[in-house]
Amino acid sequence: MALPSDITLMHPTLTSRPFHREGWVYEEKYDGWRILAWKADGKVSLLSRNGRDHARRFGELAKAIASLPEATLILDGEVAIFDDQLISRFEWLRHGTRESLSTPPINMAFDVLQVGNQDLRQEPLRTRRKVLEGLLDGQRLLLPARRLSGSGVEAWREVVQRGYEGLVAKDESSLYVGGRTLSWLKVKQPDYRVEGRGFESR
Repeated sequence: MALPSDITLMHPTLTSRPFHREGWVYEEKYDGWRILAWKADGKVSLLSRNGRDHARRFGELAKAIASLPEATLILDGEVAIFDDQLISRFEWLRHGTRESLSTPPINMAFDVLQVGNQDLRQEPLRTRRKVLEGLLDGQRLLLPARRLSGSGVEAWREVVQRGYEGLVAKDESSLYVGGRTLSWLKVKQPDYRVEGRGFESR
């Protein structure tokens, strides 16, 4: 099932320093594969950035999305596997090495583009987030991306202390606009591990 032609992924711009801005929120940046989950006509596709469908590879995630009551649904997020410290591990997705495995693949959704006939891309992020949380309430394999502290400084401190890859800062008033944007900014730890890196990550 091919992605609808008018949908282009929204990408955060890399910035070198953590920061705090009023009206912005801060989310954990996962070390996983960027996946657009699309449900339509009873079928589910899990599409990577290059358009490859991973629904067969992540069959349990596809089933979980298929079980949601909405007939049409488009979720943007990242598929990740977490170790026993709840740190996402990219190399386990790519190579299947699962030492100290804590979780199966989980779809960490950070946005919702469409629900039924309603296109949500022109709604502000704060509205889309509320819809997303309602959709995924009670799910086990489909979770909203974790929000960090409301202070950008405190959020970055948590990233460093826990050993996360980084964070993504987002303007709560931002619309979902395809391409690279300054309304989403990502900050990464400079010495974060890079083994096994591939084209799928955001």
